[in-house]
Amino acid sequence: MILNLILVPIPSIGVNGAAWASVACHVVAFSIAFTALRKNIKLNLTFSKFVIKPILATAIMGICSYFIYLTLCSIIAVKLATIVAIVSAIILYTLAIIALKVFSKEELLMIPYGTKICSVLEKMKIY
Repeated sequence: MILNLILVPIPSIGVNGAAWASVACHVVAFSIAFTALRKNIKLNLTFSKFVIKPILATAIMGICSYFIYLTLCSIIAVKLATIVAIVSAIILYTLAIIALKVFSKEELLMIPYGTKICSVLEKMKIY
């Protein structure tokens, strides 16, 4: 709320300040919850696995899909370029999560079709 009151009235930031304030709010809430979980429940939550690797996968997805969108905008219609960029973002994020090994084999087995996914990844010598 305080960041909203500070950032939104600044003419160069404007309504974008509300988005930045929202992100800051979620970062603070995540930090508090993450710290409380590590202290109270004694879970083995590694910062790298739950924060760094997903952020890296998100950055890879965002940068690649943005350049795909920019490239396609000059070739095809903007709406179609957006759809292709979104679909490619989904595929890129999934591949980045797999390449960074965010999920262990046991975690993959818990999701629907996890056994099939694990068998494919084992054949590809990823897991």
